[in-house]
Amino acid sequence: MLYVVATPIGNLEDISRRAADVLRSVAIVAAEDTRRTRVLLDALGADSARMVALHSHNEGAASVRVLQSLRDGSTVALVSDAGTPLLSDPGFELVRACWAEQIAVLPVPGPSAVLAALSVCPLPAGRFHFEGYLPARAGQRRARLRELAARDEACVFFEAPHRIAGCLEDIAALDPARRLLLGREMTKLHEQYLCATASELLAQLSAAGQLRGEFVGVLEAGSSDADTRAAHRTMAVLCAELAPAQAARLGSQLLGLPRRELYDLALKLAASPDGA
Repeated sequence: MLYVVATPIGNLEDISRRAADVLRSVAIVAAEDTRRTRVLLDALGADSARMVALHSHNEGAASVRVLQSLRDGSTVALVSDAGTPLLSDPGFELVRACWAEQIAVLPVPGPSAVLAALSVCPLPAGRFHFEGYLPARAGQRRARLRELAARDEACVFFEAPHRIAGCLEDIAALDPARRLLLGREMTKLHEQYLCATASELLAQLSAAGQLRGEFVGVLEAGSSDADTRAAHRTMAVLCAELAPAQAARLGSQLLGLPRRELYDLALKLAASPDGA
């Protein structure tokens, strides 16, 4: 049997009782980084399992070896560096091979950076797209962000500390009014959550010297056609009675949209003879 075990994303106290029991009981732990996993196993007193490295650079060969151990009757736990395996982490080849050979695969759910970020996000995210890591190359990242910004659902992405400034600059250039939540060093000592436009976040993080650590972002959804029509109708009514600034302020409260975005719409409506 293969257990797919979620492990803490930072705070070791987040390990579930069931996950701890599984890690103590299995014969083999297939780990993305054996050094990091050893810290967790030592903390749990799970020192009887043999560890096997299974990471992005050896996933194919390591999966073959682990699969043979499963055929021979060993019970295996698959873990990543942190969080739930297979979400931007290796392990898919092993899971797929187990299904192909009718070897039982059971999840041991628990910590997830994706769900943790969504649970504290003040932006609408009932529907979301999980992107994982954005492309490392700037041109490819900008192209992908343009595609993601057009979606009418929130987008969850990961970003590395040495690329977060460039990422925020790209989002700000693409859509200055678009907001996002940033989670930094989640569940760790310097845990932090911020929600604002990309340019505001970049200024705040830069001023505080906090462009460090691993980041999880939740990018606000783009407006759907229905949302756009509703905003247009509401602002048309408000602009018929109020000045653009007042209409934008009230419209922001009614629609939950950025005041600057609605102010631009109000100016367009005011300049149009028929209000279209």
